Amino acid sequence: MSQPILMTVDDDPAVSRSVARDLRRRYGKDYRVIRADSGADALDALREIKLRGDAVAAILADYRMPHMDGIAFLEKAMDLFPNARRALLTAYADTDAAIQAINVVDVDHYLLKPWDPPEEKLYPVIDSLVETWLAVGDKSVEETKLVGHRYSAPSFKVRDFLARNAVPYRWYSVDEDEGGRILQAAGAAETDIPVVVTPDGTVLKQPTGGEIAVAVGLSTRPAQEFYDLVVIGGGPAGLGAAVYGASEGLRTVLVERKATGGQAGTSSRIENYLGFPDGVSGAQLTDRARRQAQKFGAEVLTARDVVGLEVRGSSRVVTFGDGSEIAAHAVILASGVTYRAHEADGIRKLTGSGVYYGSAATEAPECKGQHVYIVGGANSAGQAAVFFAQHASEVSLLVRGDSLEKSMSHYLIEQIAGIDNITVRTGTTIVQAHGADHLEAVTLCHGDTTEKVETGHLFIFIGAAPRTDWLGEVIQRDHHGFVQTGPDLVAEGRKPAGWPLDRDPYHLESSVPGVFVAGDVRAQSVKRVASAVGEGAMAVTLVHRYLEEQ
Repeated sequence: MSQPILMTVDDDPAVSRSVARDLRRRYGKDYRVIRADSGADALDALREIKLRGDAVAAILADYRMPHMDGIAFLEKAMDLFPNARRALLTAYADTDAAIQAINVVDVDHYLLKPWDPPEEKLYPVIDSLVETWLAVGDKSVEETKLVGHRYSAPSFKVRDFLARNAVPYRWYSVDEDEGGRILQAAGAAETDIPVVVTPDGTVLKQPTGGEIAVAVGLSTRPAQEFYDLVVIGGGPAGLGAAVYGASEGLRTVLVERKATGGQAGTSSRIENYLGFPDGVSGAQLTDRARRQAQKFGAEVLTARDVVGLEVRGSSRVVTFGDGSEIAAHAVILASGVTYRAHEADGIRKLTGSGVYYGSAATEAPECKGQHVYIVGGANSAGQAAVFFAQHASEVSLLVRGDSLEKSMSHYLIEQIAGIDNITVRTGTTIVQAHGADHLEAVTLCHGDTTEKVETGHLFIFIGAAPRTDWLGEVIQRDHHGFVQTGPDLVAEGRKPAGWPLDRDPYHLESSVPGVFVAGDVRAQSVKRVASAVGEGAMAVTLVHRYLEEQ
């Protein structure tokens, strides 16, 4: 029997030769490596392979190929070899490519070019693909199915939850025949959407995030009742704290209410983070950090809402929404911030149905050929404008101030200026959103002039409010709700009320000894990914110092 095949497809001959060479070096003894310079040529080769009865173990396809991109090619290749494992090659982190690949062709992995050294960046991925192909054999690949409505806020929330938690799923509109067939098989009706069907056949009707997390195998329950360190929040600060806490021997658990990554996890491309000169998507960066934390032994709990914090002697007790508790010697608050709600008429009603907070990358394919409006003047809004400009025919960035210079990084301002289909409209606000079931238009205000414009997509990035209401009076906060720490707690030499120790609070320590704060939720913090990660690591150092005192 002939050897199974590893196929690589890339329109750049140099890259094609390079990946084929690296594959032959490692797998040439057991697999036949073939390469193609286009999707069309690769499909011709696959048809011949099919006729000969040979097996294809894995296919690596470049995303940005002319005439037929990697996703379109892999979708066609699936018709011929549905069990072949699939990987997408990208020149930089492309969130939209990842989301489409998950939904359309069930891509197993993503590889950034260049992959040097292959021993670290290429071979582990191929090993995983081959192992999966050998294990699956001729069995069909299992997947989570989601049936919902295009203009349904609950359906969007489920799609967003699955995508942000890196759960492979396939989306079916209730208006499509296949969506209707799935509902019928599940014993569900249109009034039950969104409906989730897990690979084992479990049917969830209008599920909560917690119910989905349990059904798809995400960790939601702590393995212990007591830890050295509880980290609340899974953004860059929390992930940084979890990595350093676990790697330094602390029994660490990270608790996240929705999905690891926080606001940074929704960023389409972060270009000013150290060590990523070509940029990296927020999803990819935070996924790496999550896996790194778990590698060192940290537990990561998803879809758990923290509602209380209590001091019981030397223990710090965290209470969940269902009434259960976990305790620890120390706690790091890294719960981040959330975008402030826009007060314009119609926004609340249409949120999730054309109006979105954050970049909502799952909506990118729907923006093709559309005019998209983005509200905000900070980096997150600028990154979203650059991202959606790759899909929409036109992007309007609406900025309340008179320029971008005060709120956006210089590199991003220059990028936006160089993209023809992005228009920056300063001194402009939204006063109303129009639409019955979904967004159809918005009314803009510029000085004394108003203008109604048609659009089906509005993305909002206006300011941030800390997630700290659940703290009550336990922790001292400023008048905006941000948690005060260290020197900010000491006024004219007086320690905060109720402070029981002789020493002053450490730099990142709150008004409760042993409760530290990192990232955007901290008063006076620098709202950048790098500083959040740094504060998470620094907080762990202070946790060690605190524990030595006990």
